[in-house]
Amino acid sequence: MWNKLKSEANAAENIRISDLFSETARANKFSVSALGMLFDYSKTTLRESSLSCLTDMLATCGFQSRREAMFSGVHINETEDRAVLHTALRANAADKITEDGENVVPAVHKTLSRMQAFSNSLRNGSFQGQGGAITDVVNIGIGGSDLGPAMACIALKPYHDGPRTHFVSNVDGAHIHEVLQDLDPETTLILVASKTFTTIETMTNAQTARDWMARDVRDPGAQFAALSSNLEKTAEWGIPAERVFGFEDWVGGRYSLWGPIGLTIMIAIGADRFAEFLTGAREMDDHFRTAPLLENMPVMLALTGIWHNQGLGYGTRAVLPYDQRLQRLPAYLQQLEMESNGKSVCMGGSDTPVHTGPVVWGEPGTNGQHAFYQLIHQGTRVIPCEFLLAAKGHEEDLAHQHELLVANCLAQSEALMLGRSLDVARSRMAAKGFEGAELERQARHRVFPGNRPSTTLLYPQLTPSMLGKIIALYEHRVFVEGVLLGINSYDQWGVELGKELAVALQPIVSGAEDSTGKDASTIGLVDYIKVNRN
Repeated sequence: MWNKLKSEANAAENIRISDLFSETARANKFSVSALGMLFDYSKTTLRESSLSCLTDMLATCGFQSRREAMFSGVHINETEDRAVLHTALRANAADKITEDGENVVPAVHKTLSRMQAFSNSLRNGSFQGQGGAITDVVNIGIGGSDLGPAMACIALKPYHDGPRTHFVSNVDGAHIHEVLQDLDPETTLILVASKTFTTIETMTNAQTARDWMARDVRDPGAQFAALSSNLEKTAEWGIPAERVFGFEDWVGGRYSLWGPIGLTIMIAIGADRFAEFLTGAREMDDHFRTAPLLENMPVMLALTGIWHNQGLGYGTRAVLPYDQRLQRLPAYLQQLEMESNGKSVCMGGSDTPVHTGPVVWGEPGTNGQHAFYQLIHQGTRVIPCEFLLAAKGHEEDLAHQHELLVANCLAQSEALMLGRSLDVARSRMAAKGFEGAELERQARHRVFPGNRPSTTLLYPQLTPSMLGKIIALYEHRVFVEGVLLGINSYDQWGVELGKELAVALQPIVSGAEDSTGKDASTIGLVDYIKVNRN
């Protein structure tokens, strides 16, 4: 299977993307329109033969049955013997989705109703802190309990009409210090987001927040809520069950913002807008489940990624949202994609025959243009770029700036494809008066090789519904790529080892234990820290 893809990729090595546009219908043929969005992948070396190869691979991997298994509650997370049902968190109340013979949808909507009631009580002032109505909500979590809701709250800022929202994730004390120092503990609510209520970074920050609040609030537990399934632990913290919102093992952390982990989003934008967010994701679910392969946006986004990474050997992809409010989307996708598909073992336990997930990174445009685009345009490695752009911004009085933003985004994808030849560069430098060897030297510095692939995702405007569609689009992309790679996209054992060693190292760092048994490097580093800490 992979040999055929590699042969197809080898045949495309000398193709210039711009030459493929001699076929006038290419832009239409190599794009997908769905749900008000346009995904254009025509500025790549994909051809009909390569698409045929990739769709054949999907058939070989049993993609369609695997997709149906996920939506139906089959335990496709085989290493943990769990279903993968984050899609159930956005299902209609009338839907029936079974896991181990039980319809999970009623429980999902019961929790959603509880979230709505609590969110409304914060927003209308009926739930109050010791100093009055809640003005600020601090979400303390890490990984999926932070990246998703933090990203979404920034993205949906134009729709905020509730208490201010803040996020703490890093165990570095500087993070929680910076967030809490300007807040009033008497009007602040703390949300502790940890399914087990044992995550060391989260619980360390939560204890710090509790100590901060206890200096001014008689009953700190009265201004805490928990996004957790451990009722025993939350009760020990004095958090009553009615302020604890749990979720099942079939919801992975990085897929969890649709349920209780998204409570901060609901508090910020309201239950109705949050429902629109869920509806947008559900519409993408329906599209992914029913659309033909070549008209299926998540499938084509995934196949483009497979083509670039496993086919052409480009080991990284840049996510470049030309939308300031999607500034945290690249970081969110880093976890979603790299934690999901950063594996080296197939489902059956054998080594993967190809490299798996790419390195995902990026920044919003136009900021990135003045930072790393130099490397993208003229560096020695090809980096596929994924642009995201809204046709319309929210600041209508600044429409002229959005037009400049749009022009920059479209120009970058065009420049990546076309480049600039040495002959054109010579002509430009000659016009500036350069001659001879200096003309040649100056010209070479101004050559852009071009032929660098990019895709563009366009959407009308960044609304709650549209954000739901975009996130679900990338979730399903991860699924498709994981199926092709033959790996389990829904465990994350690679997160565990460093955390286990950190627990063992902490008493050594504090001086409570000696460093016997540790390697010389670690001993030397600990000794340096102890000396300089004092």
